[in-house]
Amino acid sequence: MITFIDRCRDQFGVEFICRTLRAAGVVFLTSRGYRAAKSRVASARARRDVQLVEVIRTVHADNYSVYGVLKMHHALRRAGHQVGREQTRRLMHQAGVRGVQRAQKVFTTRPDPAATTPADLVKRDFTATQPNSLWVVDITYVRTWQGFAYTAFVTDACTRMIKGWHVAASMRTEELPLQAFNHAVWQQNTDLSGLTHHSDHGSNYLSLAYTDRLVELGVTPSVGAVGDSYDNALAESVNASYKTELIYRRRPWRTVEQVELATLEYVWWYNNQRLHEALDYHTPAEYEATLTGASQVRETADPALAPT
Repeated sequence: MITFIDRCRDQFGVEFICRTLRAAGVVFLTSRGYRAAKSRVASARARRDVQLVEVIRTVHADNYSVYGVLKMHHALRRAGHQVGREQTRRLMHQAGVRGVQRAQKVFTTRPDPAATTPADLVKRDFTATQPNSLWVVDITYVRTWQGFAYTAFVTDACTRMIKGWHVAASMRTEELPLQAFNHAVWQQNTDLSGLTHHSDHGSNYLSLAYTDRLVELGVTPSVGAVGDSYDNALAESVNASYKTELIYRRRPWRTVEQVELATLEYVWWYNNQRLHEALDYHTPAEYEATLTGASQVRETADPALAPT
């Protein structure tokens, strides 16, 4: 009610507003009570809320303005602020920020019915105990003023880290998914024999050039069912996050190059700063460092430097 009077006092005056509301039985508040409330020193909780609201706005903006209550709660606690989940919800409402919601999936890969496909070795179980034991891959698209841009991701099922990626104006195997896979291989710079590579039935991933590269590295291919997104759910989830957290929020996109630069920044944030629920609200870099004993945060290298 104090806020309502503050908003209308210049137009009607405090005395008139209080008298009218009291006569209507809406609230019992005298002009004297209003002035006493305005002169009262703010409580410690109110002052802390003001500070936390600004912190929330900063954290939200620093994370692509996508965090909902749960991730914001964990982000605040990681930053040293002792807040509860419902308190976080209330303060986010005061700050005028909210999480984003994912859109429906649009299929981009085209199956080749004549192709001989490998078996499904994953069977919707995307758990892995060590990095570089299971990679999932997929392609998504971005509308630009120049036409479509296509983005391919390679994601580690254990750490949820995006190991490799590539953006191109074509979905041709040599220009898109193979470039993303080679980027991942180059970044790992280790023996990948024993790695399982899981994809959908897209002809890009079943092409001779792509499968020959897998054989060359001793990687075992695995392919999910045709038209069933659950068989490649982890890769679909990465695509959905990318579209929701970056692409939809910054459109329209003018050029493929603009999408590529933004994706470079997004992947770094995704790997090194974004909190993942599946990792107990740690980042992929932190989780991988815990498993491997690494002491440094990973840097996302320029894919243009990766070998072809």
